[in-house]
Amino acid sequence: MSPVLHGGLLADPARELVIQADLGISGGRIGGVPSDDAEKVDVSGCVVMPGNVCAHHHLYSSLARGMPGPSRAPRNFVEILELIWWRLDRALDAESIRLSALLGAVEAACAGTTSITDHHASPSVIDGSLDLVADAVQEAGLRAVVCYEVTDRHGEEGGRAGIAENARFLRTNQRPLVRGMAGAHASFTIGPATLDALVGAARDLGAPLHIHLAEDGCDQQDSLERYGERVVHRLIRAGALGEGDLVAHGVHLDDSEIDGLVTSGAWVAHNPRSNMNNGVGGARASDMGERVALGTDGLDGDMFAEARACYLKRRESDLNAGPEWAQRLLSTGAGLVASVFGEPALGSLEAGAPADLIVLDPHLPTPLSDANMAGHLLFGMNASHVRDVMVAGRWIVRDRRHLLIDEASLAARCRVAAPELWGRIADGSGLGAPKL
Repeated sequence: MSPVLHGGLLADPARELVIQADLGISGGRIGGVPSDDAEKVDVSGCVVMPGNVCAHHHLYSSLARGMPGPSRAPRNFVEILELIWWRLDRALDAESIRLSALLGAVEAACAGTTSITDHHASPSVIDGSLDLVADAVQEAGLRAVVCYEVTDRHGEEGGRAGIAENARFLRTNQRPLVRGMAGAHASFTIGPATLDALVGAARDLGAPLHIHLAEDGCDQQDSLERYGERVVHRLIRAGALGEGDLVAHGVHLDDSEIDGLVTSGAWVAHNPRSNMNNGVGGARASDMGERVALGTDGLDGDMFAEARACYLKRRESDLNAGPEWAQRLLSTGAGLVASVFGEPALGSLEAGAPADLIVLDPHLPTPLSDANMAGHLLFGMNASHVRDVMVAGRWIVRDRRHLLIDEASLAARCRVAAPELWGRIADGSGLGAPKL
């Protein structure tokens, strides 16, 4: 059936356009000629806009909510990794990988996020792990780009296994709404041999790289001590930073690195809430060109919350910053996903674009127009207003209920799996010590 959305306001942030009009969907795309039996969907009083995109996520963290804290408080970023996240990822088994990805995808969908760029790690279950993530996201009906986080922190053998998993997935994936990248943790956990092998495999397969970049000063210190150069220059020299690649964070970069990053043509995922949570500092995102998008770094899939935090964080130091900047970053994530899928119109409401859209019911108390859209997005709209969600022309959320997944049943399964996962973290069962 080809639905027609009737009576709503169409808001297209990428084109800075707000109009009152009907919107037809045909063949999974916007526009076209609806069939005679087209479903007429009443969106009166609602706002229809392109779905949000999370440019950097860690779906494997979904079951960490409420997890017991570490044996002692981490004193710095590396200890946050060692005492919390690296213990969590090593404790993941196949079922907890699948449930984490499914839960994260369903929650993202209900928050109005239609595409996720995920960065996965499960050192105890590497082979086949990307299929578990991809199948779960596909089951939830979302569009996704996935990769495995290559690292030498479990030795070069672990690094090679991660490269093999990325390559296997890139060669074999046939899912219509899932694509792959070649993932890497960060420069400070990847030696020269592994980095060279990863870059070679990615370029042979025509895949972009997805890597954490200078999230903390430890990444820079390691690069300077071991390679005599700052991390961006190390990655460029290794061929690991170029057109279409994706870096996350970029907090601790100097002017020369920012220039190199912009010139490279890489995308940047800015994660302000995660940066604040980990106390790593604030990225100079406003200096990083036009390819800066927003990610959540595994906190959740709520891009409305991320956009507001992005704006407020910048306003803290720059009162000249307006909401339009954060709106642009919220929209830019669609360009990243569009480049991977070969769908240049993705993220807009123009005719022929993939029908990835959301219907918001914000009970607008003030007029919404082209001129004030950014203010509404940042201060008047949030995830609770998401009524309906469509991906590739298929409804996956209607009337705030996920149509493909029984959310109550999923929550019940997660309430069993989460304590089991936490138990493996606590007793160290199956956890090998990282080799840094």
